Amino acid sequence: MLRIGYGCDVHQFGGCRSLIIGGVNVPYVTGIKAHSDGDVLVHALIDALLGAACFGDIGAMFPDTDAKYNNVDSRKLLRIAWEKVSMQGYSLGNIDITVILQIPRINTYIYQMRQHLSSDLNCLINNINIKATTTDALGYIGRSEGIACIAIALLSC
Repeated sequence: MLRIGYGCDVHQFGGCRSLIIGGVNVPYVTGIKAHSDGDVLVHALIDALLGAACFGDIGAMFPDTDAKYNNVDSRKLLRIAWEKVSMQGYSLGNIDITVILQIPRINTYIYQMRQHLSSDLNCLINNINIKATTTDALGYIGRSEGIACIAIALLSC
């Protein structure tokens, strides 16, 4: 049986936190406003994995009202979520992720992001695709006020 999950996350730029995308510290003039480390890529991926397994969403599993998740490394949350999903007999088919931001450019960091996810999910790096796009200067992303990410995950059982 195949199961498809979809995840989406958005964060506002600002604050003193670093800009973390896919577990990589991306140099930029500002960071992200968030309860955790604000890693939109990992947050969207967690939602996609949980959605495919019908386990709700990241907010239910890791509520931002719980102080233990304040400033937490999102990759840690990914490993916890993946353990829950894989313990139900699911294996990963593939992941496709799109990061939507005007700046900074992240193409030089994508391979490192894929390496992190491959390690966290214990899968082949070739099962993970990450790409980036802009909004051609339209909207809040085009004005460099924030960042968004969409992830799709295919699970098999």
